[in-house]
Amino acid sequence: MQNKMKKLIPVIIAASPMFAFAITNIEELITTLEDIVKAVIPLLMLIATVVFLWGIIGYIMAAGDEEKVKEARSHILYGLIGLFVMVSVWGLVNIIAGTLDLSSTTQTSTIPPNI
Repeated sequence: MQNKMKKLIPVIIAASPMFAFAITNIEELITTLEDIVKAVIPLLMLIATVVFLWGIIGYIMAAGDEEKVKEARSHILYGLIGLFVMVSVWGLVNIIAGTLDLSSTTQTSTIPPNI
């Protein structure tokens, strides 16, 4: 365990300036987290859907074998739990962003003044 920690310390030290100077206020932090979640959630939802469908196919193909039916039911359950968690996280991120009036798209005006 100590060897793993010793190997991890230089990586943490090397990465710390990126974390220290990249985000200057709480709005940037929340926007960054929102962007990360928006990128990861669809992928995780796809994986959960595949697990759910794999369980359904396994349940149909089990043909009465109790062990295979039990395994298929667990895949169905884990897929549904995964989908529920992903939709919940996605909803919470949108609620927090809406409550704090944050948006991922910021518009800056570069229109020159009228002369």
